[in-house]
Amino acid sequence: MDKNKNRLKYLNLFKIRMPITAVVSIGHRISGLLMVIAIPFVIYAFQLSVSSAAGYESVMAALDYPLAQGVLVLLVWSFLHHFFSGIRILLIDIDVGVSRPVARISAWLVYSLALLITILLLGIMR
Repeated sequence: MDKNKNRLKYLNLFKIRMPITAVVSIGHRISGLLMVIAIPFVIYAFQLSVSSAAGYESVMAALDYPLAQGVLVLLVWSFLHHFFSGIRILLIDIDVGVSRPVARISAWLVYSLALLITILLLGIMR
């Protein structure tokens, strides 16, 4: 019974401060999952948009809704985060940037680049 005394009884995940490298790793998995889930919808929208002029207009009309624009921004950010995080992971696999300070910098760089390029693309698309 003594070993149950020290057992964790309540775990609040919002109060745990994970290192940025762990957050980027989790973000890599989540962004990959979001892109996989989006594949059927993107394929359908692409198929509809190239089938006819009316299909193209219906896809463009659907993208005028704020919810659709939010999903599109989320997918663009997901792609960019997954891309840069994947490059970071590949570099770590070949022992580049393995030390803790460099790993932290590269993790912040992943977030910064993904956010910056997403904002730049939004500015260009407006």
